[in-house]
Amino acid sequence: MIVSATPAPFHRITPDGEIRSIERALAVEIPVAIELDGIGYAVMMATPDALDDFALGFCLSERLVDRTDQLLAVEPHEAERGILLRLSLATDVRGRVMERVRHRVSDSSCGLCGIENLEQALRPLPMIVSPEEAIDNTAIFAALDAVRAVQPLGRETGAAHAAAFCGLDGAIRLIREDVGRHNAFDKLVGAMARAGENWGRGFALTTARLSYELVEKAALAGCHTIVAISAPTSLAIERAGEAGLRVVALARPDAMLEAARPND
Repeated sequence: MIVSATPAPFHRITPDGEIRSIERALAVEIPVAIELDGIGYAVMMATPDALDDFALGFCLSERLVDRTDQLLAVEPHEAERGILLRLSLATDVRGRVMERVRHRVSDSSCGLCGIENLEQALRPLPMIVSPEEAIDNTAIFAALDAVRAVQPLGRETGAAHAAAFCGLDGAIRLIREDVGRHNAFDKLVGAMARAGENWGRGFALTTARLSYELVEKAALAGCHTIVAISAPTSLAIERAGEAGLRVVALARPDAMLEAARPND
């Protein structure tokens, strides 16, 4: 049976020398091998829940599909050491898999292949459509106050990242968790797509460091504002600027930092 948390024995040691046996829940982290129409594509270290959301979000973030209906089937199979996630794509997008695999495995020892791989790694991002309604800062602070209460795996284990979609009022509309911050965001992207939610009516909140990958996933999903509890990287800010994505980082209950944009 697939579970997202599992108990494990520990010895609790205090400064005064007391040692006591306890049991603590651990977030499950296992290999999830993604197979696309029979082709091995990637192996992600992930928490094995919300796999339908994860599969769709991963395919959207990898630009393997453009729409929900282009992912025809998601079939998880439990293996001895992990999960094999078999995905079937629509005929009109199957060619993308081989193209992406070619770039993943090409020999970068020659200059041309290296340049080609770099171009693939930093492909142009779509420009973000302006939101239907501006996100008020009070909504961001409200989401920061609310997010901890809706992270069951994080509360139980202390070892899971969360990615949430927050409404214009700061209420948490959808949230997904995973030991990997990228996986959590892919799960959220997939959940949003499957639910038909509109990114223009809210913003994304991540409890993780804001890497360029999260910025790219947000931009490709059509999310115009991403809030991170931790700090951004230089490339995350650069890529957000290219896409017109609003970035708020180091967001805490008492203060937050908004990245300046070219016209500010």
